Amino acid sequence: MKNTSTPLHPGEFYHIYNRGNNREDLFREERNYRYFLQLYAQHVSPVAETFAYCLMRNHFHLLVRIQTSQVLKTCEVSKRFSNLFNAYAKAINKAYDRTGSLFEERFGRILVDSDRYFQQLIFYIHFNPQKHGFVSDFREWRWSSYHTLRAAGETKLNRADVLRWFGNLTQFEHFHRGMVNEKMIAAVIDEELL
Repeated sequence: MKNTSTPLHPGEFYHIYNRGNNREDLFREERNYRYFLQLYAQHVSPVAETFAYCLMRNHFHLLVRIQTSQVLKTCEVSKRFSNLFNAYAKAINKAYDRTGSLFEERFGRILVDSDRYFQQLIFYIHFNPQKHGFVSDFREWRWSSYHTLRAAGETKLNRADVLRWFGNLTQFEHFHRGMVNEKMIAAVIDEELL
């Protein structure tokens, strides 16, 4: 069962995930992915640093660290994520003349509490489109942080910390040629999303 009640504490890392209601597509066309990322920057970026993401047609994964601030309250962070998902759902409902819940339920969140899990999770997030058969090679998937983390251009991702966690860019790329430890991930995530 998806963990939707874990509080989001400042300074902690979390794996955030959700999928479409009845496994329905969340993203029907290119502009949907872009719009979700725009809303994400508006609602979530002020309260969380982003380290990795992958948006797939019917689900998504994020790796974030909640900002530390004297004025930031735990309930405010959760509300920011809810505002993102509500705004996106309203836009999709209007654009495609649909009604009802777009997301299956409240978003899942899992505390990321070790360096090893952090590395495995980043690979898992990037590898997910290949795992689910959306592409034959995850490097072909446009809507993940993999390419941005490897590039030199400006980004809102916390690229420096991710690469430091792996050692450097070369080791990051080498790790991504390996395989994720799914047993380790399965112990802490909703198995139906694996």
